[in-house]
Amino acid sequence: MSANQTLHTAAAAALTDLLPTVTALRAAVHPGGLPARVSVTGTVMASFVGALSADIALVLTDAAPLAGAGGTDSSLVSLADVLRPSFERATSVLGAGVLGQSRTEDGAALFSDPETVIFELTGAAETAGWFAIRIREHAPNGAGARASDESMIGKLGRINNVEMTLTVEIGRTRMSVRDVLGLEPGRVIELDRSAGAPADVLLNGRLIAKGEVVVVDQDYAIRITKILDVAEAVG
Repeated sequence: MSANQTLHTAAAAALTDLLPTVTALRAAVHPGGLPARVSVTGTVMASFVGALSADIALVLTDAAPLAGAGGTDSSLVSLADVLRPSFERATSVLGAGVLGQSRTEDGAALFSDPETVIFELTGAAETAGWFAIRIREHAPNGAGARASDESMIGKLGRINNVEMTLTVEIGRTRMSVRDVLGLEPGRVIELDRSAGAPADVLLNGRLIAKGEVVVVDQDYAIRITKILDVAEAVG
């Protein structure tokens, strides 16, 4: 078994370990691809960027129980949110990196790609869903990589005026769905960062810098204290 095949299997096993299903699921490679009867219009997908990058997708035979886990009286928690911890566990086997935002869309392109490995998820002798993963290896350091970098730099001038989302994050925490739905005014949420610690600066969800929060003309602002290189950003 090749290194990538091992990673595919490890990712699928990690995903099923954390899927909040009533019965435990088993993941087995399905070499025949996704059966034609399976609809992929409501596929939950995400992309991982790191030393190894990957696209992953999950289709459940019956997503209603998990979708309902967010509460039927609130749209605060979506199916993608419920599956997020499982996606994080699956991509953790790929090493350091950043998992992009989970999204729900048509997964036909990923499931039909010959580079994609598809797993059938079964529990209680029934198919519970399908997991797809496509791992992309980056070009090695050297002349080829340098040529690619130079080509990319030459194209940047075309997108200089494109606006991107810059986000400042002072900390994170994890909460159960019950606690999220129970939030009310006055509730204090403790974050995973001490007072005075630098804030994270994210560009389209990717960590690029560290900084400190300041006030400018009664508005909050961020003073950049450190720009991270690629290795630090995904570490």
